[in-house]
Amino acid sequence: MDGRTTETAPPTETAPGSTPAATGAPAGGPPSGQTAVREDRLTREHFLVIALLLASGFVVILNETTMGVALPPLMDELGITASTGQWLTTAFMLTMSVVIPTTGWLLQRLGTRGAFILAMSLFSAGTLLAALSPGFGLLVVARVVQASGTAIMMPLLMTTIMTVVPPHHRGRVMGNISLVIAVAPALGPAMSGAVVSSLGWRAVFWVVLPIALTALAVGAVLVRDVSDRSRQRLDPISLLLATVAFGGLVYGLSSLGESAQHATPVPPAVPLVVGTAVLGLFVWRQLTLQRTDAALLDLRVFLAPGFALGVGIMSVSMIAMFGSLILIPLVLQDAMGMAPLTTGLVLLPGGLAMGLLGPTVGNLYDKVGPRPLVLPGVAAVGVSMLVFAMLTPTSPLALVLVAHIALTLGLAFVFTPMFTTALAGLPPRLYSHGSAAISTVQQLAGAAGTALFVAILTLREVALLDGGASERYALAGGARTAFIVGGVVMVVAVLLSTRLRKPAPPEGVGGPAFH
Repeated sequence: MDGRTTETAPPTETAPGSTPAATGAPAGGPPSGQTAVREDRLTREHFLVIALLLASGFVVILNETTMGVALPPLMDELGITASTGQWLTTAFMLTMSVVIPTTGWLLQRLGTRGAFILAMSLFSAGTLLAALSPGFGLLVVARVVQASGTAIMMPLLMTTIMTVVPPHHRGRVMGNISLVIAVAPALGPAMSGAVVSSLGWRAVFWVVLPIALTALAVGAVLVRDVSDRSRQRLDPISLLLATVAFGGLVYGLSSLGESAQHATPVPPAVPLVVGTAVLGLFVWRQLTLQRTDAALLDLRVFLAPGFALGVGIMSVSMIAMFGSLILIPLVLQDAMGMAPLTTGLVLLPGGLAMGLLGPTVGNLYDKVGPRPLVLPGVAAVGVSMLVFAMLTPTSPLALVLVAHIALTLGLAFVFTPMFTTALAGLPPRLYSHGSAAISTVQQLAGAAGTALFVAILTLREVALLDGGASERYALAGGARTAFIVGGVVMVVAVLLSTRLRKPAPPEGVGGPAFH
């Protein structure tokens, strides 16, 4: 056996503006009775490309979580306040939310090789600029350049996997993305703390830079296009609408949590209302343009079997995850009196467990489909929320450790199956748009989760302080209320998970959902 199987290729239909190669079949399908050879395993070239994309994705996501630990010494050296320093994170998130919706068009226009070189070039340039920045203003610009490269990498990785990996192996390969998504953020603070304490905050960027440059050099030699490029023109109106809509929503949601603590320069309602209104215009514009396959972000992906449901479950889970990530360190340090190093060590096992379990979950998905994995996963996340809701300043540290591991293991059983399920029902020509849509919704859900949990914590904390509670117990009480709400939110994910099915790969691009 040579690892290849033959199957009768169904007739396919070529979409307007796409090439036959982009749909994975000759135009109009092969003659009746003709067979097509399908690879049953990855070629060596495709394996190297995916491995390189995984390594590059690990580096760019690792960079996202290094600034939290580096921020205090950076503020001291540059003489800035915490509210000013927070723009290093806010600017990064805003850039991601604006660039990601364009990646569907970008990947089709530039192809795999062009998109990879652009992503790593931007990330490397931003990293170098950050390391050399003499002041805060240029450092913010550097973070924006970094974020532009980061925003391209994850949709590129998911699109490439869906293009080159046979359907019955996608769960296993998608599981490796969990290593990137979970382990990189878990290691980021630990790496940053070790480097900053001995070499200063600039060294964080100097450590990352040679890795990024190496990935760029190797990728320039090894990465080749895995699908044909399109010559679709960029619609400037869509780009402007996406910038205002997604930028406004992320900024408004981020400001919502901050405004619960202190006054903000712009009331959160303003960017939220503007962003929502412009989002409606963006959707209308895409629905019009996609009739001729000219949309910046093709919304027909939401009509594919399992896509909208998968994205919905992921969004709810993202809200719980990001809300927990912001609250747990606050409880550990400000309510329970733990040192930052202790906090990082408590959270590290859960992050590592989530990443290391990813490939196993992927293998199980290929065998049993999404529902037997996702249902217990979202239930575990909900239970962990309720355990966190019992924390007090005197709770044992072991309780936090166990609850956090349960949370991350539950998320591991959610994200890999949902990534795979959401994209599996799409025709190949919509993979890049599906990946971009998922990443965009993730950004919005992350901002919403942070805003929701912080706002609930703050409102409840203020009420308890007014009632005479100490600061430690008021903070813990506010966190308990937020975690209870998080548990209720996960009930929605449980209900949605009961409807999950493993979608069959589309036989072509035809069908009413895509025309």
